[in-house]
Amino acid sequence: MKEQLSRIQEDAISSINNAQSMDELQQIRVKYLGKKGELTAVLRGMKDLSNEERPLIGKIANEVREAIGSELENAINSVKEKEKNKKLEKETIDVTMPGSEVLRGHRHPLTAVLDEIKDVFIGMGFSIGEGPEVETVYNNFDALNAPKNHPSRGMADTFYINDDIILRTQTSPVQVRTMKSSEPPIKVISPGRCFRRDTPDATHSPMFHQIEGLVVGKGVTMADLKGTLDMFAKKLFGEETKTKFRPHNFPFTEPSAEVDLTCFKCGGEGCKVCKGSGWIEILGCGMVHPNVLEECGIDSEVYSGFAFGMGLDRITMLKYNVDDIRLFFENDMRFIEQF
Repeated sequence: MKEQLSRIQEDAISSINNAQSMDELQQIRVKYLGKKGELTAVLRGMKDLSNEERPLIGKIANEVREAIGSELENAINSVKEKEKNKKLEKETIDVTMPGSEVLRGHRHPLTAVLDEIKDVFIGMGFSIGEGPEVETVYNNFDALNAPKNHPSRGMADTFYINDDIILRTQTSPVQVRTMKSSEPPIKVISPGRCFRRDTPDATHSPMFHQIEGLVVGKGVTMADLKGTLDMFAKKLFGEETKTKFRPHNFPFTEPSAEVDLTCFKCGGEGCKVCKGSGWIEILGCGMVHPNVLEECGIDSEVYSGFAFGMGLDRITMLKYNVDDIRLFFENDMRFIEQF
């Protein structure tokens, strides 16, 4: 049995020295030291030895186990080191090589223009108001003096969720909410998404963006409205920009007007952008109707105000000479990366 143990030790150490991988070393451990290994089989035969031989053979068997185990541990550490070095060689980084270009995102053109407009009005003392996109018919129409038979209230123009709830068609409900929750003086703009039943084409979209403004206070006049919008136009489109007010009709303002700007492409001389007129329609406005003030709990005998509204998508199209509103929503990077 001594000779058998000696042979097992020699064979095991020889196999360990020739092993090249962790898998081979694991197989060697199982072959010689496992529950069904060669050394374990020898130890099971010790029951047939005499009482004098058993301690001696047991001592030799333990020495063989320790020798094989020690060699296995050294070999495992050696293989791990080799594998680590090999991996490091493959992962070597040449710090002198140029780095990969990192693509940086940027603001969408609608967001960029919205930020410009916000800066202009914040500079004039306005705050930013927000409201829900799912609105009540009352806030969207009734509180704004829209008659029951107004075309915009029809299902052909408005997305109805039920008889009382709609997707807002304008951001004017934010003005209603602001007047009902705040005491004058009020100076607020309300940018946001709106929804109408429009067939998508170059100038229409069922989802679009509006920016509306509201000022309410004592002694507010049409002159304040004109001065505010004139300042806005000059800040956004250039100091040479002029404004022109044309009479119009909106149910929530009286008097009402539409505002044109001198074409910022041709300076008012006439071009294809302004269709030769020298003017571009930009927004609607007017003095807040007394009925709207009273509906919102504001005494129209004491306070007056003005309101205006513009399409962010249209302004962005004009500013960047974009001829199709759908380009803003298609996420085509060939278009967006131009900005």
